[in-house]
Amino acid sequence: LGLYAAGRGALARALLAPGERDGLGEVIASRARLVDAFEAERRRIERDLHDGAQHRLVALTMTLGLARLDAPPDGPLAARLGQAQEEAGQVLAELRELIHGIHPQVLADYGLGPALADAADRTAVPVDTALDGLPRLPAAVESAAYFTGREALANVDRHSGASRARLAGRHDGRVLVLTVEDDGRGGADPARGSGLTGLADRLAVLDGTLAITSPPGGPTVLRVEIPCRVRSASSSPRTVSSSVRD
Repeated sequence: LGLYAAGRGALARALLAPGERDGLGEVIASRARLVDAFEAERRRIERDLHDGAQHRLVALTMTLGLARLDAPPDGPLAARLGQAQEEAGQVLAELRELIHGIHPQVLADYGLGPALADAADRTAVPVDTALDGLPRLPAAVESAAYFTGREALANVDRHSGASRARLAGRHDGRVLVLTVEDDGRGGADPARGSGLTGLADRLAVLDGTLAITSPPGGPTVLRVEIPCRVRSASSSPRTVSSSVRD
């Protein structure tokens, strides 16, 4: 099979005219630029929300609290100010969750392993993790893998009926492999709007693949492969435990 694939590749290269090869290279380069631009815009939006809207909501909450202290304690004004302060606090919490969903700070600071471990810890179904030793990878790869893993864990919560799941990741120097497995009812179909279809398109831009095996009765196994090189020789600075929680 290896020799056959090599022969097919050599034949394709021979049949492609020089201009067509150059065009193919430009398409690949433009896809990479598109991914980089997308990630840069995502980080800009996260920064603007964090430094702008979030700070204003914090100031508003504090102002409402001070106004509540100045109002007569048993009057209707104090009650309304208290309600407004509570609602502002809820909006602030929702905004923080939104910012975390756009680009979590733990992903930017510590890398894919700790970010996925944090996502697993937020999952209602107990998740065992095997993410130790994941190195820092290109930002676009880390982002795509993180959001794919997070969406897979969300599907485990919402649809699987599982009692336990497992999240594992490894990098062999050339390819990142990420797997999410659960012991649920199975029968998962990405075409039914699980949110993974768009992520598969995003992985394709990085020459990555997403495969799901989910026979009726389970288990469901999602596997992601993204070819990439290590961004730096050192691993993520924070160690991830092999089991997030019981």
